[in-house]
Amino acid sequence: MPTEAEQARVHKPEYYMHRALELAQLAADQGEVPVGAVIVDSTGAIIGRGYNQCISNHDATAHAEIQAIRDACKTLNNYRLNDCDLYVTLEPCTMCIGALIQARIRNVFYAAREPRTGAIESVCNLPAQPWYNHHLQVQGGLLKKQSKNLLEDFFTQRR
Repeated sequence: MPTEAEQARVHKPEYYMHRALELAQLAADQGEVPVGAVIVDSTGAIIGRGYNQCISNHDATAHAEIQAIRDACKTLNNYRLNDCDLYVTLEPCTMCIGALIQARIRNVFYAAREPRTGAIESVCNLPAQPWYNHHLQVQGGLLKKQSKNLLEDFFTQRR
C-alpha cells in the first residue's frame, strides 16, 4: 500500500484539498462552519490538520488554519513552518493570514472565496503588502465547487 506522501505525489494538489474537504465535513458534522485545512511539508507528508472549532472550543481563534498551524508546529517541534504549504477550503481571514506569515508558510492554496472577510482577493490582499518580512505564494479556486457546495448546504440546513 502506498504511503500518504506517495499517493499525494500522484494526485497533488487536489489530493491535499480533498483531505481538507474531509476535515471541513467533520466540522459541519459537529455544527461548526465547514472549513478544513492541512499543512504539507516538502516531502509531501501532511504534518498538520485542522478544522473550525470556534463554537465547540469557545475560542474565536480556533479557525481551521490556526488549528492546522498548531498541529504542524507540534509535529515539527518548531514554530516556523518553512517549506510547508497550506491547503484550506475557504479563503483565509486577516487573522489567519497573519498567522500564516508568522509561521513562514510557503504556499497557500484555497478553494472558495470568502466575499465578506477573505483577505487574499475578496476584501483585500494582505499577502501582497510590501511591509511583511515574509511573502506567501497564493493560488485560489482549487476544488472551489466542492467547498462552496459544502458551505451552502451547511448554511441552508441552519436556516
